[in-house]
This record gives sequence, C-alpha cells and structure tokens, in this order.
Amino acid sequence: MDDLELMKNAQAAVPDEAPPVRYEYEAEAEPALIITDLHIIYRTIQSQTIFKAIFKKGSQIKKFEAVKGISFTVKKGEIVGLIGKNGSGKSTLLRAVANIFKPDSGSIDTCGNTVSLMAIGVGFQKELSGKENIYLSGMLLGYSREYVESRYDEIVEFSELGDFINAPVGTYSSGMYSKLAFSITAILESDIILVDEVLSVGDINFKKKSFARLKEMIDQEDKTVLIVSHNNDTIRNLCNRAIWIHNGVFKMDGDANTVVDAYEVFMEAEAEKKRLAKKKEAAAIKG
Repeated sequence: MDDLELMKNAQAAVPDEAPPVRYEYEAEAEPALIITDLHIIYRTIQSQTIFKAIFKKGSQIKKFEAVKGISFTVKKGEIVGLIGKNGSGKSTLLRAVANIFKPDSGSIDTCGNTVSLMAIGVGFQKELSGKENIYLSGMLLGYSREYVESRYDEIVEFSELGDFINAPVGTYSSGMYSKLAFSITAILESDIILVDEVLSVGDINFKKKSFARLKEMIDQEDKTVLIVSHNNDTIRNLCNRAIWIHNGVFKMDGDANTVVDAYEVFMEAEAEKKRLAKKKEAAAIKG
C-alpha cells in the first residue's frame, strides 16, 4: 500500500471534519449506563516551585480537557470496548463512571447498578493490607461485611497472593496489585464491570485464568462490561461493540470488528505520516 493510499484510507475511516459514527441503539432495550455530554477537565499549576504557586502572584492554572462532550448509552448485558491512542481520555472516562472523578459538566447515570473498576493503581488504600482492602472495596460496592466475609477465602485463593494478603498494598508489585484488583471484582461481581488494561499485567498463567474468568462473567446476560485495552485482539474477542475515542472526542461507535478495523487503518496512516515527516526532516538536515 503506497503513502497516498494509506492517507486516503485513514480519511475514509474517520475524517476529522466528519460527524461521529453513532451506534444504532435499540429503544426498547434496558439501559445499564447513560452518559450525556460529558466533559472532564484537568487543572495543573504552572509554576517553578510550590512556594511560588502558593505565595507569588502570576502562577497560571493550565487546563486540559480530557473528555470533550462524549455521549453514549450502554444497554444491560452489552460488552463494550473503548479504544483510542494513549491520552485519548478512555481511562479518565472509566474513572468518572466509577465515581473516582467528578465530571465538570454532563451526566453519568448508572441506572441503579453497582459499579466496580479493575485498574492498576486505583481504588486501594496503600497503607492498608490486602485483606483490609478487600473488605473496604466490598463495602464501597455496597455489600455487607457479612457478604464480603463469605467470599473472602475465594477472593484470596483466586488472587494467589498467599501470606502477602496481610502485607500493605503499597508494597505490592504491579502484578500483585492487578491480581488483587481482578480477584475482588471477579468474585464479588458488580452489575457494571469496568476493566482498564488489568489483563495486561501479571504472569502468563494468571492472565489465562483472568481471561477465562472474565469470559465467564461476560457470558452472563445480566453483566455489563466496559473494557479499555490497547490489545485489539482482546476487543475483537471479548466485545460485541466498540467505541473509538480520539483526543477526548467521540469518533465512532458500532460493531467491534468494524470499529477496530477503522482505528487500525487510521493508526497505520498516522505512523506513516510520522515516518515521512522524519524522512523529510533528515533529508533537510543532510541537504
């Protein structure tokens, strides 16, 4: 495929000036999640030191809009993949659904469903032990202490953490953290499950076990799942629908294979543009 053809394919997949491609949502289907005109803005202080930021005039607040007016509805039992390059707002969106981030405007309606987030580095109190975090996470999901107690041994067994369950989570490796996060969500099973790249961490055997468990959960008709992954095969294999977010903007929504195909063509063209730009720059320097 030559350079011109690559560029044309990318533009055909999702031209910047084209309206977003929307999913044809069944009006009679029961919704599990409704996101309406969501905006999330990060604010950072631009200053040389914290002292200057507090006591000196002129410190600037830099704003970055991570999510820009995104709207979509997920029906009960759907498995939806969120795709897009790094920095597109996918993880920010999941954290907002999990009530970790508050949107600056717009709304998130979970329709009375419980929500849990599987993600690395989110949701645990690092000074507490794994055991204490199991109980804390369960109660934050709305479960009674008695219910969490009844599932505790199963969670620990699935996590494969052994005696490390009594150690502070702050001492865990990323793989151990992933195992605990996945095990809590996999065993307690909330109505809406949010998965943020957690399947990419951990040893090969645990990855296989996690994938099989997630597939088992997905096969339950009443479970609604949103998956963020940079592994397109994961999206193709697990999801029946995909949503493409690009630089915080909703771009395309539909059948998982169709959306992933368009995204891959776009990313190939982006890579080719960068390659040609570097080639041109090198030629200019040499000349």
